[in-house]
Amino acid sequence: MKPVKIGLLGLGTVGGGTVNVLRRNASEISRRAGREIQIARIATRNLARARICDTSGLEVTTDPHAVVDDPDIQIVVELIGGEVPAKDLVLRALNRGKHVVTANKMLIALHGNEIFAEASRRGLMVAFEAAVAGGIPIIKTLREGLAGNRVEWVAGIINGTCNFILTEMRDKGRDFDSVLKEAQALGYAEADPAFDIEGTDTAHKLTILASIAFGIPLQFQRVYVEGITGITATDVAYAEALGYRIKLLGIARRTERGVELRVHPTLIPERRLIANVAGVMNAILVKGDAVGPTLYYGAGAGAEPTASSVVADLVDVVRTLTSDSENRVPHLAFQPQSISDIPVLGIDEVETAYYLRLNAEDKPGVLADIARILANQGISIEALIQKEAPTGASHLPIIMITHRVLERELNAALAQIEALDTIQGPAVRIRLETLK
Repeated sequence: MKPVKIGLLGLGTVGGGTVNVLRRNASEISRRAGREIQIARIATRNLARARICDTSGLEVTTDPHAVVDDPDIQIVVELIGGEVPAKDLVLRALNRGKHVVTANKMLIALHGNEIFAEASRRGLMVAFEAAVAGGIPIIKTLREGLAGNRVEWVAGIINGTCNFILTEMRDKGRDFDSVLKEAQALGYAEADPAFDIEGTDTAHKLTILASIAFGIPLQFQRVYVEGITGITATDVAYAEALGYRIKLLGIARRTERGVELRVHPTLIPERRLIANVAGVMNAILVKGDAVGPTLYYGAGAGAEPTASSVVADLVDVVRTLTSDSENRVPHLAFQPQSISDIPVLGIDEVETAYYLRLNAEDKPGVLADIARILANQGISIEALIQKEAPTGASHLPIIMITHRVLERELNAALAQIEALDTIQGPAVRIRLETLK
């Protein structure tokens, strides 16, 4: 059979890795796909980028439209990232009858509903394994490997930058700012790291995972997002003393009242495997009703780990080029007519346990006042640490772990506690999940 010709948009880290993997493993990839996959044209904004990989014999241009419009190209691989011009180029490719492979989590999270509808209308595929967790094949796992399950929840460490920062804070007792600077120097964090440390990147990925897990539309705007900038070395140390570790988790959970979609720092029992995922690595824990909990671990970013997923998508598309478009694996796992608009719960309606740190005046009766307020809201305490006040200090830290409670009930209790004359400043709260 004739080789399948692809066009590559973007020659950054992932684009360069994709070129290298396709060329190095060409024979193995052809054996798996059943046809040879050839790079016909590459578009990059900076022609100097062509030096990061072997582009000998390949046509490299600065015009992405020339790649999309090439009649010989059957699959367009979008590795530009962001919304503009990626969205227009992807829709243009679909309008010209070309399949699309992308690693763009922002594009899928924000515009995936529109893109998939257009692809389905034209009988085309949009593959996006590399959009979540780099080299970990979590999209295929949820969409195909766990197709016999009713997925109950998904919890993932899916941002390597945040995991590196929290690991360094725990292992070395360092403060957030110094670790962030190191992450930037090592290339783990951008010069403007807000996208990572404020939780937006994780929220994009969680949006995609939740849609595939539960058969709901992509709804990034409904995800509760809280980053790690407020985490201190003090809280990391207290969590460790209580037998927990702090991770930035993306959590999607199905409940009787609706679906929880939330990103925030989370205490996890240190005995859980996912609590021991260190450095820039990623891990996703999926709970299915039939299979139980399953853990997927690996490199969440990087040139060739992400290229591994891009090339796997290419192989899938090539395998199905001659198949009936009505019987392909659906983009979001469920048949389009079966997507359910299950309500997404606001954060006030989420039930979880909490780590609380209060700065209280060192005098009798303060703890009793706090306990009374919590009890009146139906909140019970699982563990408590009360430190002695430093010499000359008038206030001391009180650290508590609560049992599970609705967030709105905790908010009501904290408002009363923070209003006490004996409490200094706002309470520090971090949500806690046992992930049983």
